[in-house]
Amino acid sequence: MAQVVDTSDFYSGMKIRWQDGIWEVLDFQHHKMGRGGATVRTKMKNLDTGSIIENSFRSGERFERIIFDEKPAQFSYKEGDNYIFMDLSTYDQLSIPADILGNVVNYLVDDMEVQIEFFEGRIMGIEMPKSVELKVVDTPPSFKGDTVSGGGKPAKLQTGITITVPIFVNVDDTIVVDTRSGQYLERAKK
Repeated sequence: MAQVVDTSDFYSGMKIRWQDGIWEVLDFQHHKMGRGGATVRTKMKNLDTGSIIENSFRSGERFERIIFDEKPAQFSYKEGDNYIFMDLSTYDQLSIPADILGNVVNYLVDDMEVQIEFFEGRIMGIEMPKSVELKVVDTPPSFKGDTVSGGGKPAKLQTGITITVPIFVNVDDTIVVDTRSGQYLERAKK
């Protein structure tokens, strides 16, 4: 399914067709020139190759917006470089290579429910929840009065990713992480 949009409709995460490829808008900024027309500077990711580029478009330039079909699925396990999901409507197993998933693999935990995105019968990726709860498996201890460090320290989470957390977070704490930015949000409610 597709519709025509222009640069004023851009938002982070929007998918468009450009230069015979499907691109995801990662970031954009509108710039008004003094006497000239406005431009929109974008950072975009090619969903076929994974390459990321920066480009400027004239304000009002039109594109075909791509809307993916979605299917509910549940993450089951990792097998080599592939991640296995169960289609929740048919109970079929779907194998998705890590290079299609990108950095969302840093937030996948067993039995997590996601939306698998399809376009023209091809798996394009998955839509993750906006935040996930992950357990801290390793972080240096904090000491009383330890405020010189600016309030942050590295913490390795159960999926293997390392993020910066406040100094009061300890090993075995469960924290909430933003899947879009990879940043600590809060301690999980018990």
